[in-house]
Amino acid sequence: MSDTTGAADSTTISPYVVDECRGVLRVYSDGSIVRSNKPSFNVPVNDDGSVLWKDVIFDAEHNLQVRLYKPASPSSTKLLPIFYYIHGGGFCIGSRTWPNCQNYCFRLALDLQAVVVAPDYRLAPENRLPAAIEDGFTAMKWLQAQAVSEEADAWLTEVADFSRVFVSGDSAGGNIAHNLAVRLRAGSAELAPVRVRGYVLLAPFFGGVVRSRSEAEGPKEAFLNLELIDRFWRLSIAVGESTDHPFVNPFGPASQSLEEVDLDPILVVVGGSDLLKDRAEDYAKRLKGLGKKIEYIEFEGKQHGFFTIDPNSEAANRLMMIIKRFTMDHNS
Repeated sequence: MSDTTGAADSTTISPYVVDECRGVLRVYSDGSIVRSNKPSFNVPVNDDGSVLWKDVIFDAEHNLQVRLYKPASPSSTKLLPIFYYIHGGGFCIGSRTWPNCQNYCFRLALDLQAVVVAPDYRLAPENRLPAAIEDGFTAMKWLQAQAVSEEADAWLTEVADFSRVFVSGDSAGGNIAHNLAVRLRAGSAELAPVRVRGYVLLAPFFGGVVRSRSEAEGPKEAFLNLELIDRFWRLSIAVGESTDHPFVNPFGPASQSLEEVDLDPILVVVGGSDLLKDRAEDYAKRLKGLGKKIEYIEFEGKQHGFFTIDPNSEAANRLMMIIKRFTMDHNS
């Protein structure tokens, strides 16, 4: 009888990549996960000193940080509004430290004359939803603590107006911003003295079992194509759940009715060539039909993330003016 032990060992298959996201996240067949420290957007950081910034831990348990920004020379002696910028990345990638995120926050701080708060959150698949949404709420509670603590950071408290807060989210961050709006309700009473005045959802990352037309007919070469959308959802929602889960589809069969939920004003922005367009438009129309204060802006021909990919483009400049007008309209 021959010994076959060695033969079995020789046919052992090494772990192989089963999912990959923009070169920074790789999931292997044995369940192991490898993340690169390099961002998927290799662009220079445009730090000319006109904006001051620093990192602060807001959740020591999960070692999560926010990056804070403020104009070096504010144009007014008045306290500055606070503007959250929650990054995107399909809940799987992205960081407050990525150059595209940092450059956009520089612009927001200067153009809005605001304190910008850019929080990180736990990423999937290591931390599936609702981890990221919970972290968004924790980042808001951190701000409340800063507003009431005698040991608060003067770098922030000496310039920030805690009664004028806006919550913005890009893609997955827009999903988080929506969930915060629903949880906090109009007036954000549980954050007092912090007062949220409005929400800015930039190409919010929503999904659903039934394909939208823009998803089904969008170009395969799109910056955010359907295969990548499906991959992000597969990696970020709980195993066994569908894309009609309430965290994914605000108007899915199991989602709570928003008819009786009082919401602060919401601005929804999307590119006309973004595969997420139809979902963003449907979201805005449904909320408007329920009597909510909703504004919908569509940038014809623009792709997903156009404002951070090219933050100095004509469209990005126009969007910045729209955001500025929205914050001024809802300042009080």
